[in-house]
Amino acid sequence: MKITVIGTGYVGLVSGTCLADVGNDVLCLDLDAEKIRLLQEGSIPIFEPGLEWMVKRNMAAGRLRFTTDIEEAVGHGLLQFIAVGTPPDQDGSADLDSVMAGARNVGRFMTEYKVVVNKSTVPVGTAEQVSAVIADELAQRQLTIDYSVVSNPEFLKEGAAVDDFMKPDRIVVGGQDARALDLMRELYAPFQRNHERLLIMDVKSAELTKYAANAMLATRISFMNDLANLSESLQADVELVRKGIGSDPRIGFDFLYPGVGYGGSCFPKDVQALLRTARAAGHELKVVQAAEEVNQAQKAVLTQKIVKRLGEDLSGMTIALWGLAFKPNTDDMREAPSRVLIADLLARGARVRAYDPAATREAQRIFAGETRIEFASMPMEALKGADVLAIVTEWKEFRAPNFAAIKSLLKTPVIFDGRNLYDPGVPRRAGLEYFSIGRR
Repeated sequence: MKITVIGTGYVGLVSGTCLADVGNDVLCLDLDAEKIRLLQEGSIPIFEPGLEWMVKRNMAAGRLRFTTDIEEAVGHGLLQFIAVGTPPDQDGSADLDSVMAGARNVGRFMTEYKVVVNKSTVPVGTAEQVSAVIADELAQRQLTIDYSVVSNPEFLKEGAAVDDFMKPDRIVVGGQDARALDLMRELYAPFQRNHERLLIMDVKSAELTKYAANAMLATRISFMNDLANLSESLQADVELVRKGIGSDPRIGFDFLYPGVGYGGSCFPKDVQALLRTARAAGHELKVVQAAEEVNQAQKAVLTQKIVKRLGEDLSGMTIALWGLAFKPNTDDMREAPSRVLIADLLARGARVRAYDPAATREAQRIFAGETRIEFASMPMEALKGADVLAIVTEWKEFRAPNFAAIKSLLKTPVIFDGRNLYDPGVPRRAGLEYFSIGRR
């Protein structure tokens, strides 16, 4: 099948590459000429395990191409995937400017039947707006051309996006046009040979499903963070509580790990957008609102522990930081808890020496010009001359460190663990003070 993917960000690049990998002819469009040049040279703008070699392989096979030519892109694909960003507006609602621009370009240049697929995360009712924009462009051209708009939300976890796309647990498609739905079934047939994973529903239900899924997962995280803070007050151990409730098959263990809050490109903006959508419909989502409030407060928990141990004034101190990305296996720092912690530490006069396996370049861009932040090339290098260590991201390489070496390098042998990576007894037996989240 001939497919056009509008947008080469996280969702667009992963989706386009995976669709090409099963034999489709994919053309990816982006108006950023420098990004397209780099992609054409085989460089990818994001860190995602397994993606770079897949891009190069499909480019070499001629199944995956990149362009800045809008007319070429619209002419190429029977299926036109809109996979552009929908960042939050100032009021928390999703900014649909890029989505509508993509739809308008389809209407401006299409000459035959097209299926426009909303892959971007968009509020309920967006498909209707996309359809209206295309109709308006066709009317201005005085043309009558059939087209369909379907919703096909993505469920990709950063750090595991390639596997999530190639081995989906469900494929949600919202639409009514039989021709379009048959094409979507054909498109996704290679991804569900083991068993049927396709869920066909109306467009609005598909649009809401994406927001509902992310809001549910965000709520589970905030619920556990709330319990972790309560556990400290009651002198209970949240890790034991997690095991106790997670063993119930009705609950399960996924997304029940307490820490310093969720971040990234999806949960924060999608929760805000869902709240905004609900308010516009005259409904208050009290549980989702509470999850958002808990998360904002949780990002300050590690700062509070550091201040309680070291004092409000951190002038002259250097805090070693392990982890900058909002989660492991990505370089994404959007809404990352590390950014809140760093801002708090700098505001109290501290210096920060940070290490992250993937997000250093992004952190250097974010904190450009801030002289009180240094970046180490190895975990132990970040500890040299530092007063204490704070852990913000649960990268695998942090899971089994040499605690004796950590103690010897830190001026004050203290670890503030924002991800509960260690059995508290292990660092303490090595002579380290150990502060975690909700554990005895």
